[in-house]
Amino acid sequence: MWEHGQFWWNELMTGDAEKAKAFYGSTLGWTFSEMPVDGGGTYWVANLSDKPAGGIFEMRGPDFDGLPEHWFSYIAVDNIDERLELAKAHGATVTRPPFDVPGIGRIALLKDAGGAAQGWMTPA
Repeated sequence: MWEHGQFWWNELMTGDAEKAKAFYGSTLGWTFSEMPVDGGGTYWVANLSDKPAGGIFEMRGPDFDGLPEHWFSYIAVDNIDERLELAKAHGATVTRPPFDVPGIGRIALLKDAGGAAQGWMTPA
């Protein structure tokens, strides 16, 4: 179960998913399962003891040019649409409006008032 305001998910944004999978598989014992991505590609769910531990997203295309590899965090919120309005009223910038991922939840990407990028999501 999730609680409003807690960090809910972390994913590695990488240019080389195979290299990342080899590293984390060897060093942390993670195993990986595939999840298709709309528009093509694969999202990798990292598992530890058959429980999801995080994800690996392979950055492809011009939107990611020059962006270094990094870990990206998501925070669970009770109502993504209402919380985004509140965040904007307090200085946030929405960089990707809410979208639904079946079986996962409703997600949006934003920068807080100081410019820190993050995802907010209402988990399914």
